Amino acid sequence: MQKLILVDPNASLCNAWRQAFAPYQAVEILHSRFEQVPDFDCMVSAANSFGLMDGGVDLAITRFFGSELQERVQAHIIKHYTGEQPVGTSFIVETGHSRHPYVAHTPTMRVPMPIHATDHVYLAMKALIEAVTAFNTPQERIRVVVCPGLGTATGRMPVEEAARQMALAYRYYLDPPRAITWPYAAARNRHIISGDE
Repeated sequence: MQKLILVDPNASLCNAWRQAFAPYQAVEILHSRFEQVPDFDCMVSAANSFGLMDGGVDLAITRFFGSELQERVQAHIIKHYTGEQPVGTSFIVETGHSRHPYVAHTPTMRVPMPIHATDHVYLAMKALIEAVTAFNTPQERIRVVVCPGLGTATGRMPVEEAARQMALAYRYYLDPPRAITWPYAAARNRHIISGDE
């Protein structure tokens, strides 16, 4: 993945992203809707665990790519996850669109519900990045990923916290540890849960 575009019509979220992702030049932030982004390879579906894409950004995605996309997503969930895709996983599915060929189905919640007091946004962002990285091995097929706010609408996560969790997952992707110890695990857990360094 060469570029990550964070796009959302919520101006407050975009401002929070600008602060949280300020160190990362490969991340672009757009106060817009994904349909207005001209060049991307993969759109992120901030989804539920059952692939029911009939509300919010998911509804916009199915309107843009067609209802067959939901059918492919649900077939994958039935085949690979016995009908329920856990939060903390993500998979790539083809859209059939010549200019935007992929969607990353990435649940932030089992069913529509508040997730403001969880680390679900971090887990979803981490899973997304890992799914794209795996999909691009050995050949890079996804160069530009477009991602909306995760957990900030139905999930009711405050935009500052959602931006923090998304940026933290991106940071750990760019700078993985060389070794794992209990002090490292404890410090990382504190950082994810409360923001303490």
